[in-house]
Amino acid sequence: MPEQPLHRIYDTALLDLDGVVYAGPQAIEHAVESLAEAREAGMRLAYVTNNASRTPKAVAAHLSELGVPAEPEDVITSAQAAARVVAGKVPEGSKVLVIGGEGLVEAVRERGLEPVRSLDDDPAAVVQGYDATVGWQQLAEASYAVAKGLPWVASNTDLTIPTARGTAPGNGTLVAAVRTATGVEPEVAGKPLPPMHRETILRTGAKHPLVVGDRLDTDIEGAFNGGVDSLLVFTGISRPEDLPEAPAKYRPTYLAADLRGLLRVQPELVAGDGGAYSCGGWTVTVADGALSLGEARGEDPYDGLRALCAAAWAAADADGTDGGGGANGGGTTPKWRDALAALGL
Repeated sequence: MPEQPLHRIYDTALLDLDGVVYAGPQAIEHAVESLAEAREAGMRLAYVTNNASRTPKAVAAHLSELGVPAEPEDVITSAQAAARVVAGKVPEGSKVLVIGGEGLVEAVRERGLEPVRSLDDDPAAVVQGYDATVGWQQLAEASYAVAKGLPWVASNTDLTIPTARGTAPGNGTLVAAVRTATGVEPEVAGKPLPPMHRETILRTGAKHPLVVGDRLDTDIEGAFNGGVDSLLVFTGISRPEDLPEAPAKYRPTYLAADLRGLLRVQPELVAGDGGAYSCGGWTVTVADGALSLGEARGEDPYDGLRALCAAAWAAADADGTDGGGGANGGGTTPKWRDALAALGL
């Protein structure tokens, strides 16, 4: 079979939104045209977000305004996954204390449950998701309910979210406030945990999906937990230096600067002698406890990063450290910072 770009290999792209398609109100560079080409070639685009604040309709409208045509059914949120989990814990028609925005309210209603805003309304469970309006009063209400023993489901526990102005506190930060007040751990529905992956597959019908994200600890781990391939893009949270010592659950299948990576033929990663790896014209070797680049240079430095990571991961796995080495020789992973600098990343 001839080599093909990712958008022709996989039937569905499960795309994270914040940090991948847009940052706040602005589309990320190259996202609109790359997604248009993938869609025109027949790839289904599904937008999978841990942000529970907005409804799928609102997210689809935002995408369409940015030049990425989308319908509400193309959007899968952690609010939907959380609402399904809650619905499995309480009788149909039960009241549920909602700590979050309209996206969470709608998702709860979709499951035949009644959203309420106070413990005084006698809810049967608590569901919590990010919304910019959540403040002390709502967190206190959640704490009272959780302390009373009600089941508590969090849409996700991302500590931060990317915005147009920078990195801001995410739902995980708000969940931590309730956890600290009560000493109780919530059941979590969103990425990287299985309920979100199940929700996505149920709603998209994907047969051979590719997860596309910007975070090792949500998108890539979610792909790992779901047993599917992943593409990490560097337009959001995770950085190249986060990868060489990453444990297995944080290791993406492919790497790319941005969503143009969907349209590329990803070169084969080849293992050589002595722990060497080659990819796209780059070769990384291991010598004297350090990784180094060979003299040959490829066109895309992210292919070189794949080779570098493969060598580092293989060394860590061989020693049973699962990526727990030190960049400067503090563990069993070979030193890699000089090689990363040579890639210009």
